[in-house]
Amino acid sequence: MRPEKLLTAYFSPTGTTERVARAIAEGSGYPSQTIDLSLPQQDTEVGLDTVLLAAVPVYGGRVPAVSLERLACLQGHGQYAVAVAVYGNREFEDALLELKDALVRGGFQVIAAAAFIAEHSIVRSIAAGRPDEADLRAARQFGAQAAAKLAEGGSLSSVQVPGNTPYREFGGMPAHPKAGKACVKCGLCATRCPVGAIPPEHPEQTDPEKCITCMRCVAVCPEKARALPAPVLLASKTMLSVKAAGYKKPQTFF
Repeated sequence: MRPEKLLTAYFSPTGTTERVARAIAEGSGYPSQTIDLSLPQQDTEVGLDTVLLAAVPVYGGRVPAVSLERLACLQGHGQYAVAVAVYGNREFEDALLELKDALVRGGFQVIAAAAFIAEHSIVRSIAAGRPDEADLRAARQFGAQAAAKLAEGGSLSSVQVPGNTPYREFGGMPAHPKAGKACVKCGLCATRCPVGAIPPEHPEQTDPEKCITCMRCVAVCPEKARALPAPVLLASKTMLSVKAAGYKKPQTFF
């Protein structure tokens, strides 16, 4: 069946992956619905006339496990999909391949993929302000190119993307955001945490076993009361100032 609509599923704790995904959807020209993968999902059959656009951030060269778990709730039967990884100007390493493999396991055929750059979620001075207007313009163009490939009809080729298997190891962050004295216990961080790592009755705390250091709690706190420990921030900034230097451009694959 010829695709007629787009389903955009994104995991975007700090909002940058969502911005890229929405620009791609806009460029495609397809009517689009969205699914926020930061929320729990139920098993859902994707319509046969629907293309799936899956967009996720990159953490340590990998895809956050929780986003893959929720993406797996979207079930395909040979429909086409587009895979997008958004990274903080260091490297996307195995994340795009990991996302493509997950979509294939879910019953989709990935016909286009891309890696975009966004402001680093931990060290905000790295790639500050991105995605910028050039990134969003490139995202809209990528959406249009993907739509053009879909319009070709017939049997479309599966896209080849960079990456290695087994995927690189990622042990997570050694530290997690905590609340300081400015915390007024409004509970917004607890309600917005994608993995329920902040107890609603004690929002000043963080469960280190659940926290994935996605930095949403830091981004949404109205009092700017949450942060990573200063030594961790300093060490991250020192490392990334070398490994994530320069202005990198989006990469697209068809």
